[in-house]
Amino acid sequence: MDYVKVNKESWNKRTEIHFSSEFYDVAGFLKGKNTLTSIELDEVGDVSGKDLLHLQCHFGLDTLSWARLGARVTGVDLSSSAVEKATMLSKQLQLDSHFICSDLYSFGDSCEAEYDIVFTSYGVLCWLPDLDKWAKVIARSLKPGGVFYMAEFHPFNDFLSGYPYFHQTEPDVENEGTYTENDKGDTSTLVTWAHPLSDVVNALLKVGIQICQLNEYPYSPYNCFAGMTEGEKGKFYLSHQGQPIPLVYTIKGNKKL
Repeated sequence: MDYVKVNKESWNKRTEIHFSSEFYDVAGFLKGKNTLTSIELDEVGDVSGKDLLHLQCHFGLDTLSWARLGARVTGVDLSSSAVEKATMLSKQLQLDSHFICSDLYSFGDSCEAEYDIVFTSYGVLCWLPDLDKWAKVIARSLKPGGVFYMAEFHPFNDFLSGYPYFHQTEPDVENEGTYTENDKGDTSTLVTWAHPLSDVVNALLKVGIQICQLNEYPYSPYNCFAGMTEGEKGKFYLSHQGQPIPLVYTIKGNKKL
């Protein structure tokens, strides 16, 4: 199976649904809303004047939010529909941004630029079969001393939902709808892989990313899983046997000089 082709087709379909959803609130974004959450804003810090690469950026709302905060941004995504919409928003808002349609590995093979920050977030790793190759793309794209930052959904929740925790060579292949409120029940084929937290950390260490922090959170900033309850505003929780489930983790590190 050509997983890149299959997932690209699915994400082209999802993009059309997501762009008009309340979940993504493009209208609010165009009026000035910043789509980044307090988690990454607090942990990444000041990006003003820095070159930032956003891997697997979807249609660019977070990418362009970093641009609004002063970064010169480049977004990369598999979906041609997503990159078209990101480029349209960029031109409309006249932000310092550039978008590239490519699968992550192919981008890594061709990219010659180096960035101050490489950023990726929320629901990205499951689409990649090989984290060692992923980490090499990150290291190749960073300037010496540059910052890598990721915020990702915690694999523990997927495990409780019946998916493998440890990586398997063969992917999970499913027909699913999407997570926004305007999903009409249409399904598309999705090809995904599980990655335990240890694989993520070790892949980064092997390419010379010096990890300075790893944090875990008992909430998601997005109401995107069934059965979530909102605690504090904008913090959504799930529990198992009365205990909160870890829903997000973050990693920040620097490329060795």
